[in-house]
Parts: sequence; C-alpha cells; structure tokens
Amino acid sequence: MTDFTVSGPHNVMTYTGKRGRLIGVQEGRAFFEDWEDLATERGCYVFATRAGRGYTPWYVGKATKSFKQECFSHHKLNKYNECLVDMARCTPVLFFVVARGARGLTGVKHISEVEDFLIQTAVAVNADLLNVRGTRRAEWSISGIIRSRGGRTSEAAGLFKRMFKIP
Repeated sequence: MTDFTVSGPHNVMTYTGKRGRLIGVQEGRAFFEDWEDLATERGCYVFATRAGRGYTPWYVGKATKSFKQECFSHHKLNKYNECLVDMARCTPVLFFVVARGARGLTGVKHISEVEDFLIQTAVAVNADLLNVRGTRRAEWSISGIIRSRGGRTSEAAGLFKRMFKIP
C-alpha cells in the first residue's frame, strides 16, 4: 500500500513587472531551494490560488520522477501564468500529495490513481480547471450525497452518507 501525505500550502514567488506578474523558471528554481526536502519526492501536486481565506485549485499534476523535474516545466508554467494573468489579487500556492514508499510500477499506478481522483475533485469545485485530461464532469448525481442540486438531505441519504463516512 502506498501512503500519501499532504504538504502545503507553499507560497510560489512571482516576478512582478510594470503591467503584471508571472512565474518563471527562476522562481521555480528558487522554490525548490526553499523546499529541498520536496524536490526529490514523487506524487501529485495542485497549483492553487489563495484569495481571502479560501483556496481555488487550478491545475493538478503528477510527478513520477520528482517534483523538481515536473512542477515548473515550461508547459506547467504556461498553465500557471494563464491563471495569474486573469487574477488581480491572489497568492499562488502549491499543495503536494507526497507518495511515501511508492516504488516501481505499482507506485506510478497509485500516483496516477490519486491524480485522477484529485482532478475529478478539483473540477467539481472549479469548472475552469486548466487540466485537459480527466476533466469531463460526470453526468450523474446521488441526491443529497454527491453533485446534488441542493435542498434538504433526506434521512436515508444522511444515513447513507454516515455509513460510507462521506462528509
């Protein structure tokens, strides 16, 4: 069994110019100088923004080699900056879901499964998630349990949620 632990939120520094801000390669290098213990780890990561007291996920990725190799590649920086260009006031952050003891193909499989779960969870709270793969929203719901339209939860649904320990 692969055990995952969460680390974060970790603030991501930005370059601030005259007309805006962005995250560049230098900011990515500086990030892992501050968080060396995460640089060589594997797992999933979530690029999010903090505004006020809340966090909004914008991109979910996986790192099967290392976070340092994956998190700030050019492709990912384009995604992050696409988000920042539209947001006037927010703080970019990264959350890490670190795979402890993930070895070989089994570890990679578990990391992929967690990534799929995180993408589906993130798209449920942010329909503008920047991921391309895995973002198709499910076309079903269980009233009072998942993706329901609101209203009062029935007694049966409440018991069902408690049975499955669904918050």
